[in-house]
Amino acid sequence: MGNRVVVTGMGVVSPNGIGIPAFLHAIQNGISGIKFMPHYHELKFSCQVAGMPDFKWDSLTNYISEVTLHGLKGTNIAYGLMAALDAWKDSGMDYDTDEPRWETGCVFGNSIADTEAMRNVINRVDNKEVKKLGSRVVEQAMNSGVTSYISGRLGFGNKVLTNSAACATGTQAILMGYEYIKHGYAKRMLVGSAEHVDTYVFGAFDSMRVLSRKFNDSPEKASRPMSATAGGFIPGSGAGALVLEDLDFALARGAKIYAEVLGGSTNSGGQRLGGTMTAASSAGVLRCINESLVSSNINPNQIDLISGHLTATNADRQEIQYWCDALDRRGDNFPTTNSLKSMIGHSLSAAGSIETVASILQIVHSFVHPNINLDDPNPEITKLVSVDSLPVKMIKKEVNIVAKANFGFGDVNSCLILSKFN
Repeated sequence: MGNRVVVTGMGVVSPNGIGIPAFLHAIQNGISGIKFMPHYHELKFSCQVAGMPDFKWDSLTNYISEVTLHGLKGTNIAYGLMAALDAWKDSGMDYDTDEPRWETGCVFGNSIADTEAMRNVINRVDNKEVKKLGSRVVEQAMNSGVTSYISGRLGFGNKVLTNSAACATGTQAILMGYEYIKHGYAKRMLVGSAEHVDTYVFGAFDSMRVLSRKFNDSPEKASRPMSATAGGFIPGSGAGALVLEDLDFALARGAKIYAEVLGGSTNSGGQRLGGTMTAASSAGVLRCINESLVSSNINPNQIDLISGHLTATNADRQEIQYWCDALDRRGDNFPTTNSLKSMIGHSLSAAGSIETVASILQIVHSFVHPNINLDDPNPEITKLVSVDSLPVKMIKKEVNIVAKANFGFGDVNSCLILSKFN
């Protein structure tokens, strides 16, 4: 069986709210964080809107020293650091420690080092100004920068690592932390992921023609998962973080408990049987969901809510089909389903962790957040499931079990089963 694993702290940096109170208010009220980006208009990008957190660098002085802040240039590191330290504080723990916290580790993911910071490196090297780079540039360049900053600030002495699995990164990081605690390798893990979709990453996706380009004049309507007028995803940025603990360890210190992680799975479809670098293999997705159910010891009819990947692309219809097949539930029997991306866009590596925070808030506060912009559901989707299972307004509902899944480039899948704590 292994140890039971519970969530005792959460933090979030999202396009529609920084911090749990602001984020909760936004998702309950269907508030979009997607805005017009004048710079992308100047660069003649086809998509000119994005989900960017209203982030102020000076606010980090509440978390780290001014000396540390002065050398910190990576925006994705900053997002991750803020979300992680908020989650740690929310769990009731102090920041400072004289000795390493041997019982606590960290798994925190991201996609790539901050390319805007790296552009400065490239320019200085090309201009033969390498001596002007400074002594801290490597911290911004290494992919493990985010976990290094987090673990260094909090003194973690257990397993500390950075994972990267495209859009599956966030849920995979949470699952890895869960497994370390379940099998007794750690008592506590700080987990999550961060992403800053800067100009260069945004431009790369824009060139693929996978971004929405018809709503530049109405940015809040641009992200349209499961909609007939969905024209591609909207890039988002931010970070989500959770503190996971062994149940007995958490109870012994009197920690508040948000929810329990019952189990999960991460796998790859191997880019076979229809799977490619950019498209999921149906066999891999179905296996991932089914293994999650088995590891959690639940049956499909117990799922109250699906927090889908659902990016507002052609894959939405296929994903709903996968859920129908994996759960053997369809029509009026299909679980209530929502996509946070309708409000914040697709934050790539950070998507799973931010969406997991949203999933747990829905468990705790007994509601289902709306799918905004779903005023014209895709008829190929409503052939499979009842339109009533895709709420367009917040509904009050007892949410006991959530299935949270993400699927990433490289044919990588991850799925978590989250539960109200009993």
